[in-house]
Amino acid sequence: MEGWQKSLSSCVTSLEELARRFPMDVASLEPVVARYPLRVTRYYLDLIREPGDPIWRQCMPDVKELEDGNLPVDPLNEEGLSPVPGLIHRYPDRVVLLLSPTCPTLCRFCMRKPRFSERRPIPHDPSFDSPLRYIQGNTAVRDVILSGGDPFLLSDEAMDDLLSRLRNIHHVEMIRINTRIPVTFPERITLRLCRMLKHHHPLYVNTHFNHPAEITPMSTEASQRLADAGIPLGNQTVLLREVNDDPAVMKRLMQGLLAIRVRPYYIHHMDLVRGTRHFRTPVDRGLEIMAALRGHTSGLATPYYVVDLPGGKGKVPLLPENVKRQGNKLLLKNYLGETVEYTEADGEN
Repeated sequence: MEGWQKSLSSCVTSLEELARRFPMDVASLEPVVARYPLRVTRYYLDLIREPGDPIWRQCMPDVKELEDGNLPVDPLNEEGLSPVPGLIHRYPDRVVLLLSPTCPTLCRFCMRKPRFSERRPIPHDPSFDSPLRYIQGNTAVRDVILSGGDPFLLSDEAMDDLLSRLRNIHHVEMIRINTRIPVTFPERITLRLCRMLKHHHPLYVNTHFNHPAEITPMSTEASQRLADAGIPLGNQTVLLREVNDDPAVMKRLMQGLLAIRVRPYYIHHMDLVRGTRHFRTPVDRGLEIMAALRGHTSGLATPYYVVDLPGGKGKVPLLPENVKRQGNKLLLKNYLGETVEYTEADGEN
């Protein structure tokens, strides 16, 4: 067993252990954890400076998670767009391959949050045979995105084998890995892992930093190891209430990412997923942040602000000048030229 695997086995998963470290009402939080499990790496837990700070809000259970039962569990219709277990095919030339059913830290805002429960586990084919056969049989697929859970929870050997099998499919031109491990569990990004990844170019990694406090010496080293392996790094931030919904905070984050060789890629508006309403912000807040970035910092530090349309209709970039409103409804045009109505949830103000 490698060192990172031993560390992973020590993740905090119980309210009782948290209560020995932080003041909290365990009884009120037990129903929350019963529905949405708790798991935090000790590294990420150590980034908390006080209860309620931006790190705390991202990983600690909150009774508000049980207050929005009317939001969907699968707003992007991933189940409906899954032709075989463990694979999502939304766009014509791209597929998402779900490699792991879990993550080192279970983020409380996650788009797949309801599916991390034991009652709705993330579909997963440990052999990857069915998804790979599907990709082999669909020659339009040129881009494979590895997601999960977190793909880097696979062992080096399992990841090497999977990447080799994908590289043997002649029409697969590029592979992307979406991971939050450099942020929540940076010790997983070992030199051994990076040496292996170098053999599978073109390979891209998208990280998931949400706040400047997540840029630490360890997460910096993890990011730089990947960059030194020749892997272009992008970042996908989620716009989160009382975490990063402030122009100054977001600007500091984007500039800090460039300093560690990570290119800001997306700011995601929160998906309409059950258990996350308390994280949601108005779209106008995101537009305000974009206006504060554009022209006020380097273009390299200015990502796309996007909303992922319900039903799997695709991502749409939002700019201050191209959003059409009808009350609390936005009329957005997707990549197919369809005008899709997007309704902001109650309480987004």
